[in-house]
Amino acid sequence: MSDATLWTALADPHRREIVALLLERPRPVGEIVEACGLSQPGTSKHLRVLRDAGLVRVRQDAQRRVYALDPAPIAALDTWLTPYRKLWNESLDALGRRLDETAGEPSDPPEDPTPKD
Repeated sequence: MSDATLWTALADPHRREIVALLLERPRPVGEIVEACGLSQPGTSKHLRVLRDAGLVRVRQDAQRRVYALDPAPIAALDTWLTPYRKLWNESLDALGRRLDETAGEPSDPPEDPTPKD
């Protein structure tokens, strides 16, 4: 499984919706179909992409297939994102400091209260 495979799998909004559902708890295919409002074949295709990317696991429960998230690839993505998160946090902190500095500065100079003749 490559990073590109993970990104490709997560690029689709339906697959991200499935991942969000599975974040709550493992679910059978029928429940995923109902929650996403997709057809059963369409949902199965998305689940296959997620499974091939290693993002979900499937187990047989009698006649049902139950899908669950596999946390390892998500953890790998989180590790990959760490330096970028640091960059954004530093940039946002600098922006916050700049906004705090300018909050005390008036946008227009105050008018001179002395009357003009």
